[in-house]
Amino acid sequence: MRLRLYALISIPIFAVLYCITAIGVLIVLIFAALKMRKPISVLSQLWAKSVFLLIGKRFRVHGMENIGKGKKYILVANHASLFDIVAIMSFYPGISWFGHERLLKVPLFGTILKMTDYVPFKEPNYRNTRKMIEQLVQKSKDQTVAIFPEGTRTLNGRINSFYRGFIYLYRNREHEILPVTLNGFYDLKPKNRSYINFSSRLEVIIHKPIKREELTDKCDMEIIETVKQIIESAYKKN
Repeated sequence: MRLRLYALISIPIFAVLYCITAIGVLIVLIFAALKMRKPISVLSQLWAKSVFLLIGKRFRVHGMENIGKGKKYILVANHASLFDIVAIMSFYPGISWFGHERLLKVPLFGTILKMTDYVPFKEPNYRNTRKMIEQLVQKSKDQTVAIFPEGTRTLNGRINSFYRGFIYLYRNREHEILPVTLNGFYDLKPKNRSYINFSSRLEVIIHKPIKREELTDKCDMEIIETVKQIIESAYKKN
């Protein structure tokens, strides 16, 4: 009965979300035309916070002190829901994103991603991979880059294996890796469910950055396993 109610409520909620997003996109387009990046970052953060306000969800962010002022990172997080991106945007605006190309096809949401320097992941071949890495390296000169190394949202609530995409960026920049654990987002709205679970409990845990000297002697797979273990150490499977 409760799940049916959630499914019913989700319909108008999604409608309002699209309306708010449409208004936000129009305003952002104006700022983009004027080449005003700072207002775009601020507006994106306000939009992200309004999304959770609308669905009546609050989440605690633990570890904000681990983000050094003015520092640039490779932010690596687990991926369970479309709301993952929105959550990170709400507490860490002005970052560049690396994710699946299909997200750009989501109405309105895709437009916002394009305006936040989203670098789309395409089917890998030599030319595509090289171009994507070049784009990521370029974006990371000025801002933190966020990556979901699982490549896609989990379908069972467990953290999937990590791809090595973020390793290429790590090898080409001097940034530290910032692991982030997202809890409750699979329960909120997974990829394979149409409605929002309004009773889900959300939490974001920002771990301490991994110093480069800690990874210097590690191979790619060892770095991947180190980062994955840190994220999993705080993960609560619903």
